[in-house]
Amino acid sequence: MSDDHTLSALADLCGIEPTYHDLQGVERPTSPDTLRALVAANGFDVSSEAAMRDALDDLRHRRDDRWFPEEIIVESGVSHPLSFGLGAEWYLCLDGDDAVQAEGQPADHITLPPLRSGVYVLTATASGRTETVTVLAAPRSLPSVSDLTGQGRLWGLNLALYGLRSARNAGLGDFADLANAAEIAGQSGAGFLGINPLHNMGFSDQEAISPYSPSDRGFLNTAYIALDAVPDVAACDLSALQALRDTDTVQYAAHKQAHTATLENLYRRFREGAGDAAKQGFEAFKAARGSGLAGFARFEALSERNGADWRDWPARQTAPDPARADFHLWLQWVADTQLAEAQARAKASGMSLGLYLDLAVGPRRDGGESWREQSAIARGVSIGAPPDHLSPAGQNWNLAAFAPAQMKAQRYAPLRRVLAQTMRHAGIIRIDHVLGLNRSFWIPDDGSPGAYIRQPFEALMAVIKIEAERNNCAVIGEDLGLVPHGFRDTMRAHGFYGYSVMQYEKQPDGTFPRPQDSPHQVLSCFATHDTPTLRGYACGRDIDWWERLDWIDAGQAREMKVQRLQEVSAQSADGDFGAMVHTRLAASNADLVAVQLDDMLDTVEAQNLPGTIDEHPNWRRKYIATLEELPDNPGLQGTARIMNDAGRGNTQEET
Repeated sequence: MSDDHTLSALADLCGIEPTYHDLQGVERPTSPDTLRALVAANGFDVSSEAAMRDALDDLRHRRDDRWFPEEIIVESGVSHPLSFGLGAEWYLCLDGDDAVQAEGQPADHITLPPLRSGVYVLTATASGRTETVTVLAAPRSLPSVSDLTGQGRLWGLNLALYGLRSARNAGLGDFADLANAAEIAGQSGAGFLGINPLHNMGFSDQEAISPYSPSDRGFLNTAYIALDAVPDVAACDLSALQALRDTDTVQYAAHKQAHTATLENLYRRFREGAGDAAKQGFEAFKAARGSGLAGFARFEALSERNGADWRDWPARQTAPDPARADFHLWLQWVADTQLAEAQARAKASGMSLGLYLDLAVGPRRDGGESWREQSAIARGVSIGAPPDHLSPAGQNWNLAAFAPAQMKAQRYAPLRRVLAQTMRHAGIIRIDHVLGLNRSFWIPDDGSPGAYIRQPFEALMAVIKIEAERNNCAVIGEDLGLVPHGFRDTMRAHGFYGYSVMQYEKQPDGTFPRPQDSPHQVLSCFATHDTPTLRGYACGRDIDWWERLDWIDAGQAREMKVQRLQEVSAQSADGDFGAMVHTRLAASNADLVAVQLDDMLDTVEAQNLPGTIDEHPNWRRKYIATLEELPDNPGLQGTARIMNDAGRGNTQEET
């Protein structure tokens, strides 16, 4: 077999696509350099023809030598006669638990009894040979909004938590602000409150601020801890932080310094004077979260000693200071307690779903999750996206990719941990770039072009359904970009809600789709954190930025603004473009409608401008109104009235 044939065969077994179609429908072949880089990313030696041939032979042998499949997916609650197991003695356990859930003696074939949803290990022995099979027992579909709430059509408020202003926070919105905002939205008729990802950003990292580039998605961002709401510790005086509250943008470095110093003091006070109930709660939290939490705390403590990027750490590590690791455990307990309180208050306010949380595509390559999950991380590649209508130049997100075979070997435990954390205190979550469940675009570090690698699609969906059922959580899949044929239909059949953004669905004549033509099983919105606000869109603020950044010239900018203003004017006869958009959203078929707080406050600037870092105030801008002013804000009141009058309110008495 030639070198090229060996490489191609090895790449195929790794799931690497030989071609893909770009935005214009042109077929793009995967180059040999890219194939080699992506095969190496999956842990195989590609340094020579002999090494690749050995790897190929080993893979084929392991595949062909098995008597039973490596993995099966079954519907939970239903008995399943399997097509294998002739003459095998077998038993079944939950993954990570030695308790036998079912067993059987040699028979014609193995028949599984009805199983509750979960990940199981089937151990089968025949003729002196034992093999294990991963069994994913999943519900037929994800929980639906109507199943969870008894309502078919809801609206909700989306906001950037970091940008909330209040009379009491430390210059950055926090979990207490989140609880207060949820009560305000719930009392206005909203069924959910959506926010940016709450993933941990890395205690020692001084620069990372994008919530979509987290250190560890399995744990919380402790910058959101409300300093005056720490369990069983007297409220502290935050008057010295007034200067941080008065700024128009979040001062992350100054906030981190002041916030951390106060947390250190509060931790000492907790250790010295907290009551037994609080301390027992902390100990119970540590026990329940187990080795994963302990590993996270170890990373945080080590990063304080060695720096934020673990790839630069010394090869040999001594154990971190136990007291310092305990501090990081305590921070997670406080954050979890406060987030739980925010969800409880959201539901108590009348919200049928409560918090709507966001799951980022992946962790930073230098962060805690990549360190903890090294055995599942692909080597020398980053997740990204090829050129599409969202980003014509393509994108490299510098996020870690999980290798499919390694994830499968670990029974998807890394994903299960992240999902469990994100759904823990949420009624609904959004999975960013859900297309990655089917195929992921990997960009090699060596400069060769990116390419797609297939993912265990059905298994990943089964894992998501298992965790969603366990947490009574609905799931939205952000399905924008280059969508494979049939992908959306498949996702809907499994119970995922799609993501419908009006700005991306504009007709060739500049108009938006009619409400009666919109799909049902989606969350529909006008804007996201990456798009112009309503007012910014209407006045062409995004076009202004493109010209300022030399992405387009002055002539192009003039033409685009004239066209934009004509389109906006044609669709809002009374001059109120925002009311027109919100009325269309409210009247649409969409089961879920989200409205941005920016649009209620008539804000011009977007939260983020993709393709920039410091040129635009990404992830820094605060809202122009405080939480205390929000209940009387006419934008909130008017938008809530439109939504509630359309039958989307959380209580019909208020509509």
